[in-house]
Amino acid sequence: MSFKHHHQHYNFFLTSQKMAVKNTVFSILFGLAILGLAHINTINALSSNYYDQTCPNVESTITSVVKKAMMNDRTVPAALLRMHFHDCFIRGCDGSVLLNSTGKNKAEKDGPPNISLHAFYVIDNAKKAVEALCPKTVSCADILALAARDAVTLSGGPTWNVPKGRKDGRVSKATETRQLPGPTFNISQLQQSFAQRGLSTNDLVALSGGHTLGFAHCSSFQNRLHNFASKQSVDPSLQSSFAAKLQRVCPAGNTVKNAGSNLDSTPTTFDNRYYKLLLQGKSIFSSDQSLLTLANTKAMVTKFANSKQEFEKAFVNSMIKMSSINGGQEVRLDCRVVN
Repeated sequence: MSFKHHHQHYNFFLTSQKMAVKNTVFSILFGLAILGLAHINTINALSSNYYDQTCPNVESTITSVVKKAMMNDRTVPAALLRMHFHDCFIRGCDGSVLLNSTGKNKAEKDGPPNISLHAFYVIDNAKKAVEALCPKTVSCADILALAARDAVTLSGGPTWNVPKGRKDGRVSKATETRQLPGPTFNISQLQQSFAQRGLSTNDLVALSGGHTLGFAHCSSFQNRLHNFASKQSVDPSLQSSFAAKLQRVCPAGNTVKNAGSNLDSTPTTFDNRYYKLLLQGKSIFSSDQSLLTLANTKAMVTKFANSKQEFEKAFVNSMIKMSSINGGQEVRLDCRVVN
């Protein structure tokens, strides 16, 4: 159910008797919760001043933890931003990506697309610091959302007020990571994936700019380098010398562990270089290249390549929109375990 349709239904129910409204809305909410889509209903429950009274120093506390981790490992910002995306795209931003697998259940973090996620210790350290400050108050989902914002800001990107008040989820299933948009997706698959989460094509192009930070393993872009099509070994949309460089790093049948490529030429700086390189045929993923296959998405890529300011403004708006999807139930005491 889209946001638009949900609100149309909701407005219709408001015209009924109060008791009927309560019963009907409850059944809708309950039904959506069963489907794992309860996050749609709590999008307006978040507030930028949620912890002003209960934990006023929460943001500065998290920022200092992220800053310290960055000093030891420059890959931390990219890791935190990716972790937040992967959390929000499964069951909403409910910290389910942080949960450990148990004997009975294989959790999201052990699903194939998430095996390369790292820097969970940063969230653990932030949680420990926040618990010392304000026990049982701040959710792991909020800590991750704030840490992702800090990752962007501390890497030279924009800052913004993160809406807060998310609750942590109790369900995390590795099988559900199949819902994550993949690096080989075409534009229609990407649009469908984002639309299912109430995100537009504009959000898709803006949030793809997160690929300005980080590194990709060969397995996620091998499809463009070898046996691309029956008559072409290499994806023709790749600039030839760039393709040759990637082939040297990732030869056919590559067995070198952790071989791969940076996502752009400034992988620890949050800038608009990703879009500039995309227009030059120097993107890494098929999903990146697919942004050039429609006139409207290509126009946005061009706009962001020409203006860091326009990109940052759109990225912030889309991040707030994406990170406001939530469907959790509790404030976890340990981010890796349900209460």
